Amino acid sequence: MKIYGVTGWKNTGKTTLMERLVAEMVARGLRVSTVKHAHHDTEIDHPGRDSHRHRVAGATEVVLCSPRRWAVMHELRDTAEPPLADLLARLSPVDLVLIEGYKRAAHPKIEAYRACAGRDLLARSNDTIRAVASDTALDGIGLPVLDLDDTAAIADFILRDLGMQT
Repeated sequence: MKIYGVTGWKNTGKTTLMERLVAEMVARGLRVSTVKHAHHDTEIDHPGRDSHRHRVAGATEVVLCSPRRWAVMHELRDTAEPPLADLLARLSPVDLVLIEGYKRAAHPKIEAYRACAGRDLLARSNDTIRAVASDTALDGIGLPVLDLDDTAAIADFILRDLGMQT
């Protein structure tokens, strides 16, 4: 499995870019999975649901299965957040895993950048960033700068960088 990340500051278009990249890669015939890192408490279950009741009762993992999808919810119960490598090992094999977040992890990344976010480029101090997808021209950063809205060009860059030209 090849992995590639999309990183950047809040409100720079990471999630929108991820969504577009998944659709583009799938349209090119690739099987794609995603990993999204959140810095806040994320709830995917809802009080009153049977699965939520199982978790509240103390289950470490709850598997929810229907005819259309299944999910595993794992409660950390005061243990450390697992490393990205452990999460990747739990995924079913696919051609490409796109990772949103994990700024400091060692995998290659594209930085989503919007000037209006008012933050400096992460790429200036993060050598895992291979290119910047930006809504504005950027000079002198020593990396390729791609149009944030040109999904096909960004996908081409990622696939070339991974040696996966389609």
